[in-house]
Amino acid sequence: MKRSEINEIIRQADAFIRSFGFLLPPFAYWSPDEMQARRAEIDGIVSANLGWDITDYGAGRFDELGLFLFTVRNGNQEDLGRGRGMLYAEKIMISRDRQLSPMHRHVIKAEDIINRGGGELVLELFASKEDGSIDENADVTVPTDGVKRTLPAGAHLRLSPGESVTLVPGVWHAFWAEGGPALVGEVSTVNDDRTDNIFRDSVSRFSTIEEDEAPLHLLVSDYDKWLGAPAERPAG
Repeated sequence: MKRSEINEIIRQADAFIRSFGFLLPPFAYWSPDEMQARRAEIDGIVSANLGWDITDYGAGRFDELGLFLFTVRNGNQEDLGRGRGMLYAEKIMISRDRQLSPMHRHVIKAEDIINRGGGELVLELFASKEDGSIDENADVTVPTDGVKRTLPAGAHLRLSPGESVTLVPGVWHAFWAEGGPALVGEVSTVNDDRTDNIFRDSVSRFSTIEEDEAPLHLLVSDYDKWLGAPAERPAG
């Protein structure tokens, strides 16, 4: 993806999110220079991969295959392993009309996917076989706002604004919006996008960026390159 395209997606996404009364945290609007200057105090942001996240899954067709995400909060795997501490994460996402987020499952993360407003959110669902692969014959059972629903393999679950579904590890899912873009919330256990996304097809979770202009804001995938390890605090 071109950086200019990413910058424009950020501007559009911010306006769309604000239109629903959802406000992002202050660090969302820091410039790359400000993040570098404050590196010693923002390890909680960098290590948890909080912030802007835009992907075309490596296909170069963002309007057709892609997703906008912003990670608002996220715990860590060590707390999850101990069973205490910050065991949760939260994202706000935008699924464009007919824009596919491809079929995948998680090994560890359980999540609530919530339609916060806009168009209808459609999820295609499958159960897993014992080996973790897609079971194209078995029914899949998911809670929707506390109400258990059992659907045939590959069925489309439609969520209107205000509705949600709980997906436990192993439930395969793809999703997209219909009738306009949808603002999508995600509340989950600790999130690790680098290792806990198992895709059915060969895709790239993070996009390669062509730097045709300066970044408006850094993406979480920029942190290693732009921020690296925390800067040492001055002595005294």
